[in-house]
Amino acid sequence: MTNTLYDSLFAHHAGNEVPFLLLDDGKVLSYDAFLKRAAQIAHVLRNSGVSPGDRIVVQTPKLADTIALYAASVQVGAVYLPLNTAYTMAELDYFASDAQPAVIVCDGNDEAEFKTLADRYGANLLTLGGEASSLGHAADEQPSVFETVDRGPEDLAALLYTSGTTGRSKGAMLSHRNLLSNAQTLVDLWDITNADRLVHALPIFHTHGLFVAMNTSLLAGATVRLMGKFDVGVILDELPRATLLMGVPTFYTRLLADDGFTDEVTGNMRLFISGSAPLLAETHMAFEARTGHRILERYGMTETNMNTSNPYSGERRAGTVGMALPGTEVIVTNPETGVPLPQGEVGMIEVRGPNVFKGYWQMPEKTDDDLRKNGFFITGDLGQYSEDGYLSIVGRSKDLIITGGYNVYPKEIEDALNDIDGVLESAVFGIPDNDFGEKIIAALVAEPGVELDTDQIASTIREKLSRFKHPRRYELVPELPRNTMGKVQKNVLRDQHTKKESASAMS
Repeated sequence: MTNTLYDSLFAHHAGNEVPFLLLDDGKVLSYDAFLKRAAQIAHVLRNSGVSPGDRIVVQTPKLADTIALYAASVQVGAVYLPLNTAYTMAELDYFASDAQPAVIVCDGNDEAEFKTLADRYGANLLTLGGEASSLGHAADEQPSVFETVDRGPEDLAALLYTSGTTGRSKGAMLSHRNLLSNAQTLVDLWDITNADRLVHALPIFHTHGLFVAMNTSLLAGATVRLMGKFDVGVILDELPRATLLMGVPTFYTRLLADDGFTDEVTGNMRLFISGSAPLLAETHMAFEARTGHRILERYGMTETNMNTSNPYSGERRAGTVGMALPGTEVIVTNPETGVPLPQGEVGMIEVRGPNVFKGYWQMPEKTDDDLRKNGFFITGDLGQYSEDGYLSIVGRSKDLIITGGYNVYPKEIEDALNDIDGVLESAVFGIPDNDFGEKIIAALVAEPGVELDTDQIASTIREKLSRFKHPRRYELVPELPRNTMGKVQKNVLRDQHTKKESASAMS
């Protein structure tokens, strides 16, 4: 019997007593102990009615047993469906109705609410975390060996729902081959080995924390310091013993804000990786000045895992996401025709390779819209290549502003704003306008202790950018709205300011 993902990530660790998970409470779980726990959970899943191909919906705390549940799902041949712990019951109802899971696993503290949801869709309910952990208690009574279910490269291993910032959230179908090929490429590219120790402070319901961080660690046999949540103090304590940190830009800005973050603390570190949201060039430079390390920025999506990366050995260029991963094609095309564009021109980023998903769950028309017949996935991201092959992300196509017939890319304006002294960060977006179609609005966050003068900022921008790119209004805000992975939610800003504009017009 063969199981593509389980055989490569998990099975070879049988008997391996090297520490795998180092937990917040000081407990250490070896690779062998982890595999045995996963086998026990696999028995519980099968006893709960899970058959190969069934979906397992998971919204639980970040625990060792949650990682083991992922391994068990792969071992029983199921489709793992992790969900953001911030989702409300109304949102969860949509995911359950769409995925039709055989089993739902929730936080033990939320059992009563989830019981209604599970009953509604005919799923068995298990809990994980807290004293009333039905999955954990049931697993304790099971054998520590499980006969792995046969699954091939094209069988589904996971179903990840997009963030759904516009329209209906879509379930990206990820195969065993998708996940394994990406992990193999990243381990090789980033030189991850069993000598590495990863500080893991990311959530595990997202491709970054689960499939990038955990799959590469499992494949290489690295040790993982599994943190329940991001905590600057704990990370500062861990860094002297660690070699790897994978994070989002917020991790790095918060570390830089702490005086305890020094080159001495990072002396043992081998690699800092950033993704899930754009890293400001200013953060990149400040980080290097403080620590001597250059952050490695890469680019990925729910539908594709990782697509590009700055080089491990070579120039890590601020403001770019590097080059296409080995075995993956990343092109920039004319959004209207799909014809590849020359270097330097802005267009739609398209991706083809073994990492690209199989399509959207129960959405054949949307799959046909976004997956070309030649295998390229239309990402919805706009980008451009430098002459020497570095890719820069200009923004999402839905964030493109068309004002007075001109195409305006928000990132160009944001870069100019972020260069102004006192501006911590900015977000530029368009709202409806009767005369121009859209008007440009800039939301600005000041550095701590700084009072921004919007008239002076407007004057500076007038000197830097063409008139049609000038924001019509500057809004000072205490912070930008973000999702759990640190991405700025421009849809929220657009909605807020469109309503504000409408209310002002009526008064």
